[in-house]
Amino acid sequence: MALYSAEDARYLKRRIRGGQIDVHPTEKALIVNYSIEATVLDEYQNTMIGDKKDAQKIIRLKSLGPATDIRALAKEVINRCKLIHPTKLVEVEQLLFYLQNRRDTNLPSETTPSGPQKPISDELEQPSIDSQISEIASLNDIDDYAEMLYENIPEKIKGSALILQLARNPDNLSEIIQKESVLNVLTRVYKEEWNQSIELATNIVYIFFCFSSFTDFHPLVSQYRIGAQTMTIIEAEMKKYDQWMEETAREQKKKPRDTRANITIDNKYKVLIRKQEQFLRVAFYLLLNLAEDLKVELKMRNKTIISHLIHALDRDNNDLLILVVSFLKKLSVFVENKNDMLASDILHAYGCLKLRPLSVCHRYCPSSPSFISFHISIHICTE
Repeated sequence: MALYSAEDARYLKRRIRGGQIDVHPTEKALIVNYSIEATVLDEYQNTMIGDKKDAQKIIRLKSLGPATDIRALAKEVINRCKLIHPTKLVEVEQLLFYLQNRRDTNLPSETTPSGPQKPISDELEQPSIDSQISEIASLNDIDDYAEMLYENIPEKIKGSALILQLARNPDNLSEIIQKESVLNVLTRVYKEEWNQSIELATNIVYIFFCFSSFTDFHPLVSQYRIGAQTMTIIEAEMKKYDQWMEETAREQKKKPRDTRANITIDNKYKVLIRKQEQFLRVAFYLLLNLAEDLKVELKMRNKTIISHLIHALDRDNNDLLILVVSFLKKLSVFVENKNDMLASDILHAYGCLKLRPLSVCHRYCPSSPSFISFHISIHICTE
């Protein structure tokens, strides 16, 4: 057998081979399987060493609806994704047709863990967050992603985003749960370094949110005390938001309203608030899942979850507001919670929400089912 040294290496040959195309189990998306073959050649083009890695690319189809032109969309998918050969046009059309007609479901019965998903309102959509990560995560590399959590903040954000990419596929959760070292470092960073980056905190709470969507994984989330830590962070973020609003008001009093400085201030806080609301939506969603256990719900009440939810009603983020209203509806089943809501002036908060312009919160029209149900529950608590 020939022996090679590093000096013998001259060329790196890389080849990407497209593979099977599948439909995503929970989203309107296609999963493109492919392999990356890397070969190191010497100066005579002889193979010194080779390696092969399997990977996936997820193509999310936001425009897919009942009236979508399937053939046109299939052509667009193939044009944009070089991993799919043009000869697979018919296959892509068939998969898109299946997705178009598939009943919406959050958890496929055959490919997900055995525990049922939480009985959350059908109106609630899965949270979405900003992500600049273009790399396709692989379960084979999850330990490497965990190592990034020991590096600087940008590396921590990248590592957590890659682990999140894996966790968002329900098929991977049973594998990730076996990686105790990964869960330990995620928990440590979430508890000790959350205040250094809201993006980092959002990625990590989203990972545990993925577990919280299955009742069987609730003991895991409780074991790492993620709910308690999330409540702590929510409280801190609410205080931070109040400080931002006070600072904005002070700055606006100092300068004329339309100055460039004021525009810069407004834009600065808009970015901060948008990132904060991404965290809050995932955080409240995780707590809503865990609140299926009434003992856990009681602990949340003791940590003033109701006041935090009502405080969030003054936001303009539609998805966050729907979640908050749904959470309050669930809590209003118990008289004690209703009394807490009244003590927190929920009627005033709801009145302000109801009177907002439809252009700001078009999904919150007082005639919508969500608002009618919520309004009824509030009337009940005043009787």
